[in-house]
Amino acid sequence: MTTKILVVDDEPEIRRLLRTCFEREGYTVAEAADGAATRAALEHDTVSLVTLDLSLGQEDGLCLAREIRARHDVPIVMVSGKGDTVDRIVGLEIGADDYISKPFNLREVLARVRSVLRRHEGSNRAALATPSPAHEVYEFAGWTMDLTSREMKDEKGALRELTTAEFNLLEIFVRRPHRALTRDEIMDLLKGHDYSPLDRSIDALVSRLRRKIDSGPGASAKIKSIRSIGYIFACDVRRKKG
Repeated sequence: MTTKILVVDDEPEIRRLLRTCFEREGYTVAEAADGAATRAALEHDTVSLVTLDLSLGQEDGLCLAREIRARHDVPIVMVSGKGDTVDRIVGLEIGADDYISKPFNLREVLARVRSVLRRHEGSNRAALATPSPAHEVYEFAGWTMDLTSREMKDEKGALRELTTAEFNLLEIFVRRPHRALTRDEIMDLLKGHDYSPLDRSIDALVSRLRRKIDSGPGASAKIKSIRSIGYIFACDVRRKKG
């Protein structure tokens, strides 16, 4: 399948520069100058990755990233002139897979895009290559997780949507309750991830998953942080036959 990259930036020169860069590497490229064009491209085409500028004229790139993440399971690499650490962290926490500041080096952009694509494709392959027994179902804190149908239901029985990466991460925790896991262990279990000391992809993924499963007033944290180590799934888990 052709790998298509959607370049979202309100500067034609930047879009042209990134298009040339990606097309030289064999990628197919589409362009969008604003949120409306971005939404249309994602609704009507198969996009493998989005590079997204934070400054899109009147539109907030962070809000657009949040919207994309809620509707589409597509990797997002933020490319922005904003170098503020807060913007970087917020961008990662709301769903971006990586963040590059302008002015950027094209070789670095390519390396990061390739890395994000490998992580995403590896995660999808792992989900398909690991068969689950017929209706392997787990329950925790009133929630139900069916590994066969890959469905999640909350305390009220309502279906809750998770991206492929979020579901795979939750499966890792559910299979290992009350066990401390380092970021390296989580990377290895997720498969297909490249890790570097500056890579906050695991932290960002955990943050997104927490927001989805720790909902409701008075909800307690199901995934707890362990300082200098990693994370632990703090729920009692029961396996049942579905």
